[in-house]
Amino acid sequence: MKSNKNTARIAGALYLLVIIFGVFAEKYVRASLIDIENNEKTISNILEHEFLFRLGFLSDLGMQFAYFLLAMFLYRILKNINEWIAKTMLLSVCIAVAIMCINMLNHYAPLLLLSSTIESTINTKNLIVFYVQMHSQGYHIAQLFFGFCLLPLGYLILKYKGFPKIIGYLLMIGCIGYLLDFALYFLSPGASKNLSEYITAPADLGEISLCIYLLVIGVKLKSTES
Repeated sequence: MKSNKNTARIAGALYLLVIIFGVFAEKYVRASLIDIENNEKTISNILEHEFLFRLGFLSDLGMQFAYFLLAMFLYRILKNINEWIAKTMLLSVCIAVAIMCINMLNHYAPLLLLSSTIESTINTKNLIVFYVQMHSQGYHIAQLFFGFCLLPLGYLILKYKGFPKIIGYLLMIGCIGYLLDFALYFLSPGASKNLSEYITAPADLGEISLCIYLLVIGVKLKSTES
């Protein structure tokens, strides 16, 4: 019982790191430096705030590493409920993390293109914007698996007596929201931009709630009964 609580709190700490790293990289660094509609401004921002851009790169990788460890700890907690479903959750996270880590090459490419050893030309500037846009595409491709993993995770949370059922429901609804946002992004980018925050709100609420619950309460029961 004590071991399970400790595992839950480690998972909660890792979840918190995922949230902190992710918010810093996406909501602060990229939101303040990247302007898809203004290429010159984007390039100027990266040049003027290169260290911040590099911090965003490391923060994103830190988020992926923390998410990978988080999935392993959640698997340890939830595998006795249904090992096959727990493995599905773990595998989904591993695939998403792998896509994200490879995609980070698109984040780092502008730094190489803007280095003093490469002559600044119109073609170079176009490539910088291309890689910035490719990073955004890769981010949303990974969202397919990040979103899907919430379905088995939500189910396992529902079946585990140690967790509030509302968290499980939020995660499962969040899965649908993420997948819908994924589809809208590639089919209708304009609609996705306007609706994304609302569509993914259940997932955000579910994951934040799970993080807080793991940190503060841990797991109450080790029972595998629903």
